[in-house]
Amino acid sequence: MPQSRSSPDPRPGRAARAGLLAAMLACAAGMACAAGMAPAAGAAAASSAASASAASASASASASAASAGIEVVAIPSGEFTYQAAGEFLDRGRPVDAPRVQGRVEPGRAIMRRQVSQAEYARCVQAGACKRLDKGFRDLNSPDLPAVGVSWADATAYAAWLSRETGQRWRLPVYAEWVRAAADRYREEGALPSDPADPAVRWLAEYEREIARSRGRIKATQPFGHFGVNALGLSDMGGNVWEWTDTCFASHSVGALPLAPRENCGVRILAGAHIAAMADFIRDPRNGACSIGLPPANLGFRLVRED
Repeated sequence: MPQSRSSPDPRPGRAARAGLLAAMLACAAGMACAAGMAPAAGAAAASSAASASAASASASASASAASAGIEVVAIPSGEFTYQAAGEFLDRGRPVDAPRVQGRVEPGRAIMRRQVSQAEYARCVQAGACKRLDKGFRDLNSPDLPAVGVSWADATAYAAWLSRETGQRWRLPVYAEWVRAAADRYREEGALPSDPADPAVRWLAEYEREIARSRGRIKATQPFGHFGVNALGLSDMGGNVWEWTDTCFASHSVGALPLAPRENCGVRILAGAHIAAMADFIRDPRNGACSIGLPPANLGFRLVRED
């Protein structure tokens, strides 16, 4: 994957940049297997409750999308807790992300699988989506996820699909994706740290990335290769990472809390673990935070608002 040639703002300190770099390197390394992290505490019970509350809604959501040929599953509405996305710093040094309260509004349904290469190609043929870069532009399989798409590409596809169907489609925010992931959702484990020696945490982050890379299947696999979750969604946390609409934010916590610094030139990715990725542009004359090609292990699925 070509690397970006410039760093997005805001400009965090060295430790903050190291945290973001680790997340982006994790994405670049390739993700095509279920994460090896332990499930969040209470995840099994939460997913069972979510499955039960979504069962009847899922059937009606799938039926209403049938006319468009799109299979969807209702996202269980209500409040829940999950590990926050983004960067958290205490006196400038990375710390573990806290668990926060999330909420999904009623009437949200998510695609059963990622958008396929063939589906994205139809948007290109209609003139509503940009032609992908060399290496991706000829991909046209109905059974493989569209990859090599930027956040802007995914957003353009959502706008086109909304016009075609008369429905409201968009990228999910990270909290919606977490809720939909159900039993496939995984949280980051705590990392060791030493206030007197930041290298302790940096080394732990490096070792975690090495452990994640072992046993990964590099090639994109057909839909369903990594199974379905408790709600019937395919490949949640496997095959490819997925764009969300949530902006990356840096949070200052601890004794000196500050307002979060949000950077929407970088978006949160959902998958085997939390990651972040800069949006890409192909023409540097247009200006953006990163110039280059989107990676081959990054796709998307959309949420429909009823």
